[in-house]
Amino acid sequence: MLRRTIVIVLLGGLSATALAESLNEAIAADYPYLDSLFKHLHQNPELSMQEFKTSDRMAEEMTGLGFDVTRNIGNTGLVGVMKNGDGPTLMIRADMDGLPVQEKTGLAYASQARQINLEGRDMPVMHACGHDVHMTALIGTARRLVEIKDQWQGTLMLVAQPAEEAIGGALAMVADDIYGRVGRPDFALALHVGAGDPAGKITFSDGLMYSSADTVRITVRGVATHGASPHLGKDPVLIGSQIVLALQMIVTREVSPIEPALITVGAFRGGTAANVIADHATLDVTVRANTEKTRAQLLKSIERVATQTARASGIPDELLPIVDVYDNGSPTTTNDAALAQRVRAAMIEKMGADALFPFKQEDMGAEDFPDLVNVDPPIPSVYFGVGGTPVENLESGDWAGHHSPLFWIAPEPSIKGAVEGMTVAALELLK
Repeated sequence: MLRRTIVIVLLGGLSATALAESLNEAIAADYPYLDSLFKHLHQNPELSMQEFKTSDRMAEEMTGLGFDVTRNIGNTGLVGVMKNGDGPTLMIRADMDGLPVQEKTGLAYASQARQINLEGRDMPVMHACGHDVHMTALIGTARRLVEIKDQWQGTLMLVAQPAEEAIGGALAMVADDIYGRVGRPDFALALHVGAGDPAGKITFSDGLMYSSADTVRITVRGVATHGASPHLGKDPVLIGSQIVLALQMIVTREVSPIEPALITVGAFRGGTAANVIADHATLDVTVRANTEKTRAQLLKSIERVATQTARASGIPDELLPIVDVYDNGSPTTTNDAALAQRVRAAMIEKMGADALFPFKQEDMGAEDFPDLVNVDPPIPSVYFGVGGTPVENLESGDWAGHHSPLFWIAPEPSIKGAVEGMTVAALELLK
């Protein structure tokens, strides 16, 4: 039987693609364009809330496809909207920011970018968490859905979000009235590429996907004195050290041993000279949990431990530690169970059961996507993962985790899998 391939040239920013017999073939035909976009984004990363050129490129891609684009939502964020008849509104979100990491992968398209950060420091910048894949997949999905508009009805809302790495970009878009300005979605989808998962394979649960994340700063106040006369002062470095150890007792003695919880002191700063006892020290702490109940318990206990440890060291009430919980913490990322089951069934039907693999939480990473959907009333959402590393690399151990200068994703299988999975999910929700 002779198979014919019909080539259609679409104007308005969409280059020539093949009208293939399957979505998989259509994505393969479009991949050269997506590969070029991915490499451009990888080579031109920008820091959180400074995604100016990235935002320009995403706006250009969306406008070229016929989306009505609204910019500067939550600083550099943008939303593209396309109405295609009556039906539900579906939001698909991708994050845009890179990290202050110097890339050391040796890739031909490795980032050499530098940028002045918000504190005025010149920093290297790298997409060390796969946001370049996320943005490419967003545009790839949009290109597919535009080409097959006869197969879906409703409104498609594409969100390019700033500052996921800093945790706060989603909150900024909500605070800037994203839904009042562009409309409120009925459903929401998002994805994350995973370095520790097989390239192109999809994974997600019917519930928890990621932990909560909060940052706490503890300012330990003391009484300064000469290092040779410690009895005349109160040493904040010593008290801070005791607090670091005592914080671990919260996890090991106050939380059930079968309930995930994490408190990590990532930075400890105090003192200016070896022979000077300073008047203060600061601890920067990351706090993770898998339930909102445990999250609240950890934050409450941290304040108690810091305060009472200082009291036990003789610190008067007027100099007790100051415990600040940053207001950009992220809640747990939890899928809507019914929606997740619906999306999974569609993926299995259209892509085959072997396109998915069982979800397993490997660490206590966090996301700020929940801040886009945990509004009043909540927006039902599904967040899924797509693997980014070839199986042979996983088996040999030749891969690096997220936020590493050696972080590397196999672009083609990852992007193809992400676009196919997201397109199938979108068609299910907009049918």
